[in-house]
Amino acid sequence: MGQVKAEVSREFDRPATQVFAAMADYEDSRSRVLTENYTEYEVLGGGRGEGTRVRWKLQATKSRVRDCVMNVSTPRETQLVESDENSSLVTTWTVVDLGDDRSRVTGVTTWEGAGGVKGFFERIFAPLGLRKIHQRLLDNVAGSLS
Repeated sequence: MGQVKAEVSREFDRPATQVFAAMADYEDSRSRVLTENYTEYEVLGGGRGEGTRVRWKLQATKSRVRDCVMNVSTPRETQLVESDENSSLVTTWTVVDLGDDRSRVTGVTTWEGAGGVKGFFERIFAPLGLRKIHQRLLDNVAGSLS
C-alpha cells in the first residue's frame, strides 16, 4: 500500500473571500457545481464550512463508485479539509489571495492505495481521473461566480 495523491489548481478573477464562501457553501453553491460524477448528494449537518457533514457517491470510473461521508474542518481561514468517514480519502481545498481581486484554489486529495499490481495502476491512473473531475468542479465554481 502507498499513498495516492491528486492535485489540481485554478485561478479566479474573484477575491479569495468570495471564492472561499462559494467553496464552503455545501447547502447551495456546492450542490450546483458538482459534476455528474457526484450523485446522491446530501447535507447531513451544518452546511457552511467547519462542522459540515455531507454525503455523496463519487463515480471515478464506470466500475468504481465510492460512497463518501465527508466531515469538513477549516484549519485555516481560507482552507477546507474534507475527510471521509468511510476511507482514508482526504481532500484539502486552499484558497489563496493573489491581489487585485484575483485568487487561486488548489485542491489536494490523498488516500491509501491498494498494494501490488492493482496499487501500481491505481497510483498511475486514479490521480489522472480525479484531477479531471476536480478541474471540472473548479471550472463550474468559476462559472457560478460570473
